[in-house]
Amino acid sequence: MTKKIKPNLSMLQIINMSMGFLGIQMAFGLQNGNASRILANFGADVHELSWFWLVAPITGLIVQPIIGHMGDNTWSPLGRRKPYFLIGAILCAIGLVMLPNAASATQMMAANVLLLAVIFLAMMDASINVAMEPFRALVGDMLPKHQGTVGFSVQTILIGIGAVIGSKLPNWLTEWGISNEAPKGFVADNVIYAFYIGAAVLILSILYTIFTTKEYSPEEFASFEDGKEVVEEKSKFSDIFKDFGNIPSQMKKLGIVQFFSWFSLFTMWVFTTSALATHHFGLSPSDTHSADFNKAGDLTGSLFGSYNLYAVFFAFALTPIAKFIGKKQTHALALACGGLGLISMYFIKDINNLWISMIGLGFAWASILAMPYAMLIDSIPQKKMGVYMGIFNFFIVIPQIINGIFGGPIVSGVFADQAIYYVVVGGVCMLLGAALTLFFVNSDDDSPKELEEEIQQVHF
Repeated sequence: MTKKIKPNLSMLQIINMSMGFLGIQMAFGLQNGNASRILANFGADVHELSWFWLVAPITGLIVQPIIGHMGDNTWSPLGRRKPYFLIGAILCAIGLVMLPNAASATQMMAANVLLLAVIFLAMMDASINVAMEPFRALVGDMLPKHQGTVGFSVQTILIGIGAVIGSKLPNWLTEWGISNEAPKGFVADNVIYAFYIGAAVLILSILYTIFTTKEYSPEEFASFEDGKEVVEEKSKFSDIFKDFGNIPSQMKKLGIVQFFSWFSLFTMWVFTTSALATHHFGLSPSDTHSADFNKAGDLTGSLFGSYNLYAVFFAFALTPIAKFIGKKQTHALALACGGLGLISMYFIKDINNLWISMIGLGFAWASILAMPYAMLIDSIPQKKMGVYMGIFNFFIVIPQIINGIFGGPIVSGVFADQAIYYVVVGGVCMLLGAALTLFFVNSDDDSPKELEEEIQQVHF
């Protein structure tokens, strides 16, 4: 078989194959900005929130390696990765519709509202994982390695746009006249309608990618770069465990960095609403229903939208910055800015100035979504792209599980339910991640000349 190099893709082709991420991240933004608020509306205490959030990383821990392995060995008329996009999008859309309506469903089903909400949250997050991992693998499938940084940066841009819309949508709906207050035990209308819109955008964006992107056939894969990567022997589910034993060294090092990065992110997502309510609005930790608490919830969504908006702009800058200082230096700088951003939330008392904290978090988020994968992609064999992307997700979900187990008791027992102090702890963890990136991760192999070629080879 004649070996050949994967053709460069135009910017439009890269955008098309990543467009589904806009809908996925809109769903993710709605979840991150509102799940704690919804659970609190349903009666959860602040120290319980991280336990309820455990369903998200646990489902990711189970789902992503399995979906990655299945995707590596799926060749259907629809494609290799696209069947999983579609299944994940449909199930996630159902979860988006049902989660804020758990109280109403409880009345019909005579079930515990918090239990039902957690079930819907688990369904939603598992479905996001089903759809998200194949999108990561699709970049490795479709792009030559020198376009990897650009491919993940484009995904980051679309992720940022989707997250901005998802995070800010409840607040926008309030400004357009839809109520952000609700009877005790129910969710406000602005949140419910935002979740409906998110479900519709998710389905449409996934369908756009499915109809505009043609995946390579098994024969085409076998002809690219190194034919020996495509083997004829039948894959077995037990191969996942063998793949665990063959994790590349670079993945292990990046995994340690990911641990501290995602520990910080989980802290922010779970506890920001409570931190703002108690530290900035002066509310009691037990107040989870007042108008001011819902204002804190709206502010959380708005701030999360802001850091995602800043991430869009930083995503454009990642490749040029990496050209001059290197990938790992870029990632270390971004994490340091994110850590300082989280810590600054304690010192900035005026809520109108909290956007300053979000600038550093935007830089960190843009890099977290792109640079680790760009540094990793060269060390992963093509035929194992899906399963290794799934395994790499372990380094994302394990810190969230640990944080979910111990975060609530720490906030309650150590910080007397003042969640702002735990947000500061999250900032310190992100600073540790920056230091580990700088001194522990291998230097990237791309020279400035190669990165310049990478930029020039992406065209419309």
